[in-house]
Amino acid sequence: MTVNVPTDRPPIDPHPLSPYVAWAGNRNRDPILTVFKDIFPKSGNVLELASGAGNHVNYFAPHFPGLTFQPSDYDVEVFDAIKKKRAEHSNGNIADPIKIDLTAPDTWPSADERLYDAIFVVNLFQVAPVSICDGIAQVAERVLTKDGFVAIYGPFKVGGQYTTESNAAFDQEILAPKVAEWGLKDVKDLEKAANAHNIALKRIVDMPANNFILLFGRA
Repeated sequence: MTVNVPTDRPPIDPHPLSPYVAWAGNRNRDPILTVFKDIFPKSGNVLELASGAGNHVNYFAPHFPGLTFQPSDYDVEVFDAIKKKRAEHSNGNIADPIKIDLTAPDTWPSADERLYDAIFVVNLFQVAPVSICDGIAQVAERVLTKDGFVAIYGPFKVGGQYTTESNAAFDQEILAPKVAEWGLKDVKDLEKAANAHNIALKRIVDMPANNFILLFGRA
């Protein structure tokens, strides 16, 4: 399925093949790439969690020819979309997607298979429970290299407060459908979940449009 990317903001829809996800991905990918160019290693392995349609991994991969990117998602129905984009862009450094359900430990990768120098996830927590961070931290504890990092991008509250009025308005829009676990999460709650698995918040990077990249590493 090919999604035409609209220029105007579509209604919020977290489905990975929705016009909203395509629009949001095009809007944030260059600022994220700028940060990744500063922090990614020259060579090694990178795992993306919740890859969805593969918009981000396929955009980032050509900029890092020395890295092998591993896309993943809990929904195997998006795998064809990831592979299609890989073929369209001739991205030879992207592996076949794998199933990782962050709530199901039996799907998590093993250190015996591969260690990762970086793990990243984009725009997940506004439509996912904080408990997903437990899964991310446990995956990181298993497969992150000694000096590796986890990068989590999105809008967050800080110290229980919205950082801008626009983020407060965005949160109200997310909460309006009354879907359980939707809404902006607080950085301190992600940090608490990560700390339980020896993963610590190392740095917060301010991003455009009132978003952040949270950088975690081994404690």
